[in-house]
Parts: sequence; structure tokens; C-alpha cells
Amino acid sequence: MRLLEYEAKQILRDRGFEIPRGVVVRRAGELDQALRSVSFPAMVKAQVPIGGRGKAVAVLRVEDARTARDAAERLLCGQVRGYPVEALLVEEAVPIHREFFLAVTYDTVEKQVILLASGAGGVDVESPDQASPGRMVRRVLDVRRGLQEFEARQVAAKVGLAGRDLMGFAGVVRQAADTFLGLDCTLLEINPLARTDEGRFVVADAHLEVDEDALYRQGDLEKAYGIPRREATGRAPTEFERRAAEVDGIDHRGVAGRVIEFDGNLGLLIGGGGASLTAFDAIRRHGGRPANYCEIGGNPSVRKVAELTKLILSRPGVERIAVIMNVVSNTRVDLIARGVIQGTLEAGRDPVSTIAAFRVPGSWEEEGFTLLRKYGVEFCDRGVSIDEAGRRAVKEI
Repeated sequence: MRLLEYEAKQILRDRGFEIPRGVVVRRAGELDQALRSVSFPAMVKAQVPIGGRGKAVAVLRVEDARTARDAAERLLCGQVRGYPVEALLVEEAVPIHREFFLAVTYDTVEKQVILLASGAGGVDVESPDQASPGRMVRRVLDVRRGLQEFEARQVAAKVGLAGRDLMGFAGVVRQAADTFLGLDCTLLEINPLARTDEGRFVVADAHLEVDEDALYRQGDLEKAYGIPRREATGRAPTEFERRAAEVDGIDHRGVAGRVIEFDGNLGLLIGGGGASLTAFDAIRRHGGRPANYCEIGGNPSVRKVAELTKLILSRPGVERIAVIMNVVSNTRVDLIARGVIQGTLEAGRDPVSTIAAFRVPGSWEEEGFTLLRKYGVEFCDRGVSIDEAGRRAVKEI
């Protein structure tokens, strides 16, 4: 889950980072009061859940209240790369003597937490053209013990710092590592980390992303900071998606409820790693209109499957439902079948005319197929491809 810049800075300030003084503006009527609370020159920053705002002319330096008001009014009613501007952060400009880059991220290939630091920050610092060999310092972070003080100083030294600057930069490096681990982050990027003329290290911009699977451990995000849960797209969940997440939280068994809402008429229960994307694409390729994207697997309980089925069928315009998964070894076919049948019946629907396709081969498949036969529901075995199952589902609409 990606946080907006002002949300990230709220958290970083409480964890000891130095943050410029600023105020958040959500409506034009709040501008005058906001502009009286900051000194100029200042920065007016559009708050959207993407990077590259500077190149999109969504981060502007203003010298006085008049130019700040003009910039704010223009940004508030606009979009940045397709994202509506949710708010503005108006904050005092940092007197930058030198810019640095600092990030902690999770390398999905190496399966390790990596700390990156550079003596040059700003736009395009990570591009091959900007990052010359040896400029970017890279260090593996041990998640069990964190980053020790001497290791942070080593990073600062490799960036080319010494004396007071080395100690100041090393302190920020340790704070970044502790914050990344403490918040279950997948990314913490500070770019630029500004060194002022007085030798202070100030977070001029920050990106913070929290692992969605660890949000249950980060209750303070909403309770203490008022930060709502968002999907990977950066938007807040719809009511339908929120209810689906509640279904997934019924018990600890498996996954049944990670849902993205669309405006189609064919409900989906799909899963099996990349098979869910394959099924979704197959349905669209054959002319179908999915009502949702969904992840299901890991042997969810019958109740969770039934509740999710009912929820999907409760949406206006959803005519039928398709259940398509890869060959499963960690999920019982009979439990999925029982849950779908139960949910369909509890929704007041006839399984025969509601289940457009059922393609879940694997563990306990004969027991599952026996149940489907009892209710007259046609099913596909492993001899039928995911693409063909998608075609058959679309044909039934």
C-alpha cells in the first residue's frame, strides 16, 4: 500500500526524521489560511500515489502567496498522469546545500532487503545515465538484527562523507532501516535527502509503501494517522472491495476476498498464481465483461467461499459466476465446490443457471465433481484449458 507524501512525512517525523514545516490543503477554501502558516519560498506539491511528479509539473516552487495561490488552484482541479489530485502539500522550501539519495527496498529476485545510498539525489538519480558505476552504495540488510551503527557509518563513508556530515547521514540511514523493518515496508525512499547550509539532513521528499499482507500489524496507520487502506492502484477500496476484505478476514484459512471491482456482468472466483490473470484475460479476450478480479486459494474454508460467492452475486447486474483455477495441490476442490454451491443457494439463485463455468482440477476433485453432478452443474476437468473454460463461461452469458 503506497502512502501519499504528506502521510509518509507524518510518520517519518514521529520516528525522528527532520521534515520541512508544511500544511495539507484539500479544498480551495483552505488556501488562504494555509499560506499564512508557511514562509516563502515554498513548495506546492500535488498529492497523488505515483512518482515522477516533478516531470509532470506537479511539484512547483513558489516565491510568494500570489504565485502559490495560482499554482494551488491549478493543481487542485487537475490530474497527474491520470490520477486526480487528492490534496496539496504546501511546505517551506529547504535551503539545499547538497542532495543525497537514500532508499530501503525489498529485492524480489534476491529475496533480500537492500539499502541503497548515493551522494547524488534528485530526478533520474536511479537511471543508468545518472548513476555512474560505484556511485550507488548497495548493502544487504539483515532483517533479524537490523542495521548496526558502525554499518550505517560505513555506508556514509562510502557515499564520500566524513566528520560531522558522516555522523548525521549515518543517523538518517539507521532511522531509515529501523522504519522500514518496523512498518513492514516494501519501499522507503528519501529523494532528495537534503543537507542544508547548517549541516542538517532534511527529508525533502519521501515515498513509503507498506506490505499489504502485513497491514493487520500496522493498525496505527489508520488509528493514529487516519490513513485508510488503499489498493495497489493507490485509490481507497470501494464498499464492495471492503466487504470482500471482511470476508477474507473471517478466519485464517486460505485466501478468499482479495477483490478488485469492475463494472461487468460475470462474477469471478479465480486463482492459482498467474492463473487468475490468465483466466481474467481469457474472459476479456472472448468478449466477456468481468464484474471483478479475485484471488482465491490456499484452502479457504467453505464459509469464506460461500460468503464471497454471495457477495459477488449480490452486485446489481451480475448474471452468472465463473469459477476457474489452475490445477491445485494446496486447495481442496470439494471445499471450493461446496462453498460456491452454498453461496449460490443462499443468494437465492439456481446453481445450474448461475454457475457459468467450474474449472478447478486437483486435490479431492472427484469428491468435488460428485457434488457438482448432484446439483446438475457442468464442470471442466484438467483436459480443458483455462482459456477454453473462459470461452465457455462467456458463451453462457
